[in-house]
Amino acid sequence: MNAIAQSKPSGGALVTAEQAEAVRTALKSSLYPGASDSSVDLVLAYCRAAGLDPMQKPVHIVPMWDGKTRQMRDVVMPGIGLYRTNAARTGEYAGMSKPVFGPMVTESLGGRDVTFPEWCEVTAYRRLPSGHIAEFTAQEYWIENYAIKGGKDQDQSPNAMWSKRARGQLAKCAQAQALRMAFPEAVGAAPTAEEMEGKEVIDSTASVVATQPATPQLPPPYPEELFATNLPVWRAAIAAGKKSADEMIAMVETKGRLNEAQKAEIRRVDKPASNPDFPLPDDDANADTPTAEDAE
Repeated sequence: MNAIAQSKPSGGALVTAEQAEAVRTALKSSLYPGASDSSVDLVLAYCRAAGLDPMQKPVHIVPMWDGKTRQMRDVVMPGIGLYRTNAARTGEYAGMSKPVFGPMVTESLGGRDVTFPEWCEVTAYRRLPSGHIAEFTAQEYWIENYAIKGGKDQDQSPNAMWSKRARGQLAKCAQAQALRMAFPEAVGAAPTAEEMEGKEVIDSTASVVATQPATPQLPPPYPEELFATNLPVWRAAIAAGKKSADEMIAMVETKGRLNEAQKAEIRRVDKPASNPDFPLPDDDANADTPTAEDAE
């Protein structure tokens, strides 16, 4: 009860014991029907630590198989809705593409034939400070994401939701990956409930997510030595028109946070004819020019 009573609504006032109990009752009866008191407490603790409104259901209670204890246990994880919300709060979210699905395939899973889309591709758009819209495309495969029935028998056939909504569930997984690529500083690296449902708890990672949630952390600073090594490659790629400076900065910051001086260095690219410090190879050699990813 204390975990709820110490939380604060948007106005900043402490929640009374009566209000806290009302929140708990609403969560158990409407948003998380059938959940245990301890699981609801995990939801409240997560939301309090991350400054989230539990009544908007930003997180989900995911039953996961614990191979060590040989039983199912509840783990609290963010939902795709929270990813979208955090991306929108950056002020740079410019929407997402319509999901594109691969061909339908049929495989035998858990002793029965299952038909599903082979893959789904989604693109997230981010409006950079320059006004340019950067694209971040993710492709996820159904066979690598679907939730199994699991349990003691570890039934490998898809659960009810993935059987009923083979496209819809896969689209959420692709959206989550695209948003992680486009907004690493906003959504963090924790997988969504849609991605982890039906998976096994392999180590203590899931337990940490459930019992000690934290606000999303900024990526670490980009190493100076690695920056100096990669800068000529990035500049060459920008000057060759392979990426804009802002696109390159967005890509690099998926690896580490750049300071303003480093960003200015990346943007300081003249046209090839007037920039003797960074001459570009001829057209035949362009094909072998290393990319920024190669340099990393």
